[in-house]
Amino acid sequence: MTFDAALDGTLMLSDHSSIDEAVAQAQRYEDHGFRRVSMGEVTGWNIVPVLTAIARETGIGISNDVFSPPSRSPAMLAQTALTLHEASDGDYRMGLGPSSPALVERWHSGEFEPALRRTRETIDIVRAVYEGGKVSYDGDVYEMGGMGYDRQVPDDPPAIDLATLGPKAVEMTGRFADGWVPQLFTADGLRDRLEDLERGADLGDRDADDVRVAPLVRTFAHENGDHARSMARQMVAFLIGAYGPFYGNSVAEQGYPDAVEEIRAAWEEKDTAAMAAALPDEALEGLAAAGTPEEVREHYRDLASVDGVDAVRCGFVAGMSQDDKVTTMAALSEL
Repeated sequence: MTFDAALDGTLMLSDHSSIDEAVAQAQRYEDHGFRRVSMGEVTGWNIVPVLTAIARETGIGISNDVFSPPSRSPAMLAQTALTLHEASDGDYRMGLGPSSPALVERWHSGEFEPALRRTRETIDIVRAVYEGGKVSYDGDVYEMGGMGYDRQVPDDPPAIDLATLGPKAVEMTGRFADGWVPQLFTADGLRDRLEDLERGADLGDRDADDVRVAPLVRTFAHENGDHARSMARQMVAFLIGAYGPFYGNSVAEQGYPDAVEEIRAAWEEKDTAAMAAALPDEALEGLAAAGTPEEVREHYRDLASVDGVDAVRCGFVAGMSQDDKVTTMAALSEL
C-alpha cells in the first residue's frame, strides 16, 4: 500500500525548555520531509511567538492546534492569522476549535456554550476581516462594527482549519472551513465522519475535496513494539478519560462504549493504570500508530488510503525521549 499524503508534525511544547529548542525540533521535522508543523497552546506558552520564531528560522509551514474563540476575540484571531501569514511567507493555516468546557470556563473564564455557534460566528468575522474594509457583524454571540483591519490584506489570506469531532460539528467544518484536523479516529471511524464533512460541503455549495483533511494520530515507532504500545495506551486512555467529554464520546461512537465507560470510571478514581488496562488492544491499534517502525508506517498508509485524507499529522506520545522522537520521524520519513 502506497502513502499518497503529506506528512505533518506536532510539537509537544511542554517537552521543550526554550523557544530555541522548539525551533530546533521544527527543523528536524523539516529535515525529515514533513510539510507542516503545529502545536497546541492550552495553559502553557502563548504559541504565537513560538510559531513566529519557527517561521523565521525554518522553511516549514506552520499551523496551530487550536485556538479556542474564548481565548481571543474574533478580530484578534484575524489579526494574529494575518500576522503569522506574513511571518511565514504565506504558509500559515489557523486552527480553530470549540475546545472544552474545562479550558474555556476554568482557564479563560468564559462560557462554553453555545460552542458551535461561537465557532461559526468566529469564522464569519475572520473572513470579513480578510475581505478588508470596515467590519460589521450582528450575530447571536458577537456584535461588532465600525472598525477595520488597517493593513493591506493579502490576496491569499490564511486558511482556517477546524478541530471537530461530532456529526454536526464536522458538517459545519465541511460547510465553512478550509481544513479538518480530527483526532482519535480509526480509519473506519474517519470514513464514517467524512460523510458528515461531505454533507456540509454540499450544504455550502462547496467541493469537499477543497477541504484539507489531516488526521492527527498519536505516534511512537520503536524496535520494541510492545514498549511503544504500552506508552501509547496510557496516553490514549488519558485523552479519552480526562480531556472532557468529546474524545470519549467520539471513541464510544466508533464502537467502544463499554471501554469508554470503564476508562471514565477509572479516571474518577484517578487510577491511570486501570484507565490504560480498560483500553482494548483493538481500539489502541485503531486509534494510535504505535509499534515497530514498519507497523507505524502501515498505520499511516491505512489512514492515507481513506478517500479524502490529504495529510497525516504525527503527534508524539507523552513520555517519549528525544531519541524516540527522532527515531519516529526517521521511520515516517521512509514513507
